[in-house]
Amino acid sequence: MSDNITRRAFLKRVGLGASVTGLAIAGCDPSGKKDGDGVSDNVGAVSSGKMTYRTNPKTGEKVSLLGYGCMLWPTVNGDSARDMADEIDQEAVNDLVDAAISGGVNYFDTSPAYCKGRSEHVTGIALSRYPRDTYYLATKLSNFAPSTWSREASIAMYRNSLKELQTDYIDYMLLHGVGMGSGMEEFESRYIKNGVLDFLMQEREAGRIRNLGFSYHGDVAVFDHLLSKHDEYKWDFVQIQLNYVDWKHAKEVNPRNTDAEYLYSELAVRGIPAIIMEPLLGGRLSKLPDHIVGRLKQREPDRSVASWAFRYAGSHPDVLTVLSGMTYKEHLEDNLRSFCPLEPLGDADNEFLYETADLMMQYPTVPCNDCKYCMPCPYGLDIPAILLHYNKCINEGNVPASSQSSNYREARKAFLVGYDRSVPRLRQANRCIGCNQCTPHCPQSIQIPDELHKIDRFVEKLKQGTL
Repeated sequence: MSDNITRRAFLKRVGLGASVTGLAIAGCDPSGKKDGDGVSDNVGAVSSGKMTYRTNPKTGEKVSLLGYGCMLWPTVNGDSARDMADEIDQEAVNDLVDAAISGGVNYFDTSPAYCKGRSEHVTGIALSRYPRDTYYLATKLSNFAPSTWSREASIAMYRNSLKELQTDYIDYMLLHGVGMGSGMEEFESRYIKNGVLDFLMQEREAGRIRNLGFSYHGDVAVFDHLLSKHDEYKWDFVQIQLNYVDWKHAKEVNPRNTDAEYLYSELAVRGIPAIIMEPLLGGRLSKLPDHIVGRLKQREPDRSVASWAFRYAGSHPDVLTVLSGMTYKEHLEDNLRSFCPLEPLGDADNEFLYETADLMMQYPTVPCNDCKYCMPCPYGLDIPAILLHYNKCINEGNVPASSQSSNYREARKAFLVGYDRSVPRLRQANRCIGCNQCTPHCPQSIQIPDELHKIDRFVEKLKQGTL
């Protein structure tokens, strides 16, 4: 363990004020535990290879500030299991878990819905090779389908999670995706009318759930309602979407989203730790337009573009962990560099990122995070591939406003050729009949048929030369 310095000396060293209370830096012990070390009052020395930990105020356990999101495990073909039905490469998963734990990561987040239903199983295999008290398991009651809304079906899903994860308790249990669909009506059907929330609270009382919380998407009325019931439910944590674009621009990205500034502040005032999802805004903050990349690189040439987003999320003092779905080891290694240890952003850095977000909002990308909840399409469209190709071309400047644009010829070729390469002809936007079966499943509330029809009109104008 590294020698400790005083909190005051540490804050002076990194040039921050009291906004980083609760920050702790420890060695890369997989459990994240340091013998009796105080977290709010004692901060370890900043040195290479030391994971940053935050303390759960309820349990006192130290959670790695980088959490492993288990939605993107690699397949045997080297792809992400969220995208493919191919077999998951268990050996590769084991290697990633080994590298993560070696780097100090001790929080692993999964769900019965991830990797086409296979994430919990492979995650359980990988983690069962380690002592159970050296890592924290998070999973969710992902009872999205009405067929799983009954008390019996929901409890069966919960018990199956315990089985698949090879454990007799869950460290962090979430109601999954509250606010989605019909908002309060759907939340009541999934968790209240069937008595499932009461059941989960009883499981927490029995110790089979150590911490109980929820992940929020969509209707802010549900978020506000659940926080208004905090005295009754005693939420141990809440998972929210937070990044430097969504801090103030969430509604511009998606009218149904809520600014992260509001969500985080409402949790902080109640002392509820926040767990962060979508720090990269569905990967978009790692695939930025060239002029935005240049802006970030000019300020810090040696850091990756993605690292700005992770450091931003981690610099908020009431964040317990920042989740990242990592398919490849190079992504894990880059994220470890951001959190081993975290060098918190200061006010000037935050203002720089907010200005960057303002610039990004000039690029009207579709807020698709490639979750594939909209799939399969009954008419065979590859909806995420269409939207992501469109976003990619916007970010690369290959969506010309008209045939008079200076780069029209090059942009037209890049868009059309790339479209055919990215999306098979029989799965492109012109196949959409507007049945709208996809929209209710979208966590970002994208009006998918409208976007597909807009893209198809644009493609036809490019093909006909009538833009």
